[in-house]
Amino acid sequence: MPVRKANAEWRGDLREGNGKISSESGVLNNISYNFVSRFEQGDETNPEELIGAAHAACYSMALANGLSNANFKVNSIKTEDKVHIEKLEAGFTITKIEISTVVDVEGIDEATFQKHAEDTKKTCPVSKALTGTEMFLTATLKK
Repeated sequence: MPVRKANAEWRGDLREGNGKISSESGVLNNISYNFVSRFEQGDETNPEELIGAAHAACYSMALANGLSNANFKVNSIKTEDKVHIEKLEAGFTITKIEISTVVDVEGIDEATFQKHAEDTKKTCPVSKALTGTEMFLTATLKK
């Protein structure tokens, strides 16, 4: 199995410094990030946004796999993650991830769909990597 790589370089102190993120594929190539974009509101990316993108992509793929393996026809899955970061007494902490997914799948009832959605929340590889963070799921079956 492949090992995926990404890298980041930070220059300066936390508040005034800045960094660049790159990925092995080149899709991310010297993308800027800084304190304002991470802890306030800015135009550059931040680790939480990247975690959200990685998890939303993984969750969508894993849910498609589970539904397909159960012989349901998957038309589309659109997932959005909201990654919350807060300053707690112990420092900055990712406190929760809200997952919202809208799924267009044929021939499934609501209870079966919800079971697949919940199971995927626990079993997709990125979810497993983020087990220290509580995750909340809103799964919507597109009708």
